[in-house]
Amino acid sequence: MGKIVVLPPHWVNKIAAGEVVERPASVLKELLENSLDAGARRIVVDLEEGGKKLIRVADDGGGIAGDELGLAVAAHATSKLAREEDLYGIQTLGFRGEALASIASVSQLELVSRPGEALEGARLEVQGGEQRGPMPAAAPPGTAVAVRNLFWNTPARRKFLRATNTELGHLIEAFTRVVLAYPQVHFTLAHNGRTLYELPAGQALRERIGTLFSRDLADDLLSVVREDPGLKVGGLVAPPRQARSSSQWQYVFVNGRCIRDRFIGHAVREAYRGLLEGSRQPVVFLFLQMPAELVDVNVHPAKSEVRFADANRVHSSVLAAIRDRLLSTDLTAAVGREALHSDEGAGARAVRAADGRIEEEEDRSGGGGESQDARRARVRQAMADFFKSASLSRPAGRCGREWAPAEAATAPPQPAARAREAPATGASERTGVREEEGEPGAPARRFVQLHNSYLVTETEEGVLIIDQHALHERILYEQLQAQLGEGRLASQRRLIPETVEATAKQMAAAEDAAEMLRQLGIVLERFGPRSLAIQGFPGLLEQVAAREFVSDLLDLVAGESGRASREELLHRVLDMMACKAAIKAGDPLTDGEIEALLSRRQGVERSSNCPHGRPTTIRLSLSQLDKEFKRT
Repeated sequence: MGKIVVLPPHWVNKIAAGEVVERPASVLKELLENSLDAGARRIVVDLEEGGKKLIRVADDGGGIAGDELGLAVAAHATSKLAREEDLYGIQTLGFRGEALASIASVSQLELVSRPGEALEGARLEVQGGEQRGPMPAAAPPGTAVAVRNLFWNTPARRKFLRATNTELGHLIEAFTRVVLAYPQVHFTLAHNGRTLYELPAGQALRERIGTLFSRDLADDLLSVVREDPGLKVGGLVAPPRQARSSSQWQYVFVNGRCIRDRFIGHAVREAYRGLLEGSRQPVVFLFLQMPAELVDVNVHPAKSEVRFADANRVHSSVLAAIRDRLLSTDLTAAVGREALHSDEGAGARAVRAADGRIEEEEDRSGGGGESQDARRARVRQAMADFFKSASLSRPAGRCGREWAPAEAATAPPQPAARAREAPATGASERTGVREEEGEPGAPARRFVQLHNSYLVTETEEGVLIIDQHALHERILYEQLQAQLGEGRLASQRRLIPETVEATAKQMAAAEDAAEMLRQLGIVLERFGPRSLAIQGFPGLLEQVAAREFVSDLLDLVAGESGRASREELLHRVLDMMACKAAIKAGDPLTDGEIEALLSRRQGVERSSNCPHGRPTTIRLSLSQLDKEFKRT
């Protein structure tokens, strides 16, 4: 080894730049944060060639005195800390004092500033660590920082920069993470002379999201708010139908700082548990406010990670805020215009056929003078007539069974009715859906079973199309949760235990999870070196092949061993149990079973989605029908 030496200052700055300045977006983030810390109310960003040629940020903040410009680009020089105690209650976005020094060491930087009370401004130029100035300059109140030719003197770093559009995308993301938290500030972003965003001060968060992302997303967002002592959680979250393929759409801010935190990320995922398919990620815009001394922001050079004094409390508050909002919202998916025009399903075709009768009548009569309310009423009646006629005339079979229970007593014997009198053997016992008799004189509740898989039912606003398996799965899942909350699930002891072969890893995982499985009514005992005996099995799964279920269960517990918490594993096993026990697509149901399934839907907390996140129900409204048929 050579002798120990003190590194030259410009080397130190370049090393620091490697931590702070990853790409043009890193520069923009630091400059925007400096402007906000200076109290700016208007910030203008100009970019050229994806920030590789120019990043210029001008603000109307407090400005820097001319004799302090040299200190502004010195390492670890800052106006944001006055005493050591300030480190334990950071109130600003920046505080380390190395950002401008690091940026200046790998770019050609120009700094022009004028405090509001000063008669003139000053300019400082820095190139490769060499300063020129400060010198007098005409300037409006505030500060403008221009960073040109990033990494011009470090070609090894510059060659790693991506194409202009790629870098521009990262710049826009950095811009977005800042502007979302500061609606009181006017922001402008331009690239190569073309304005990309103009965000006025005082813009509502929803409006700003609509501008930055999409109007469709903004209109769909649900507000959340929760206040606990010393912690406030607020913001907007998207319903499950707006989920994305990555967590990039999860924006979390703590005291105005955009951060990534595993505790908060886990809370968000838990709040959406059972509402999203496995690979989908929720969209959230969350803002946490707490005393500065309860959060440490000095744990990462880019200040993108924080450490909470009480992470569990933050986790539970975020989870409760989102979960309560989702539980209080009808998350039933609506059929959009695109869905109607792309491979429309049988339910939509049924409604289209029903509404077609109105159109034919209007064509014959001229259709003049009828009000929209009258048309809407006629659409409803036509739909009802369609369901009634379909239920009494179409034979049962692969294409479905339709039924209007209240008319069953008076309807003349039909082939379809006779076929319905012979339900599948053991259907009620198998599904756990008890048939319910309608009250005498009750209004008809019309529904259609399509392809023995989907239920279509009429509502005041239109129709609901329901996946019978997904809905029953959700009902059973919540039933299992409720029973588990009261104690262990009922288990049936096997007179002749079945055996299942298992690998060494599966055997170990089953032993680790034995107590949890016993709570669920599943009793497995070692039966030789490579097999397990099924001594007890849940009564709910009576009609499920025990050996196949346990084989899949062993795969699950072995695969999640060491990765999932006990709570997560428990939920996944409950998911699996509900899925196996639920009626399947293709199962014919009796009319009483359909009635019972539909009525039980009303008592389910999250009836919009199955435990795996797939939708159980799709809504098709009359207004959508009116729009599709050009009636509005």
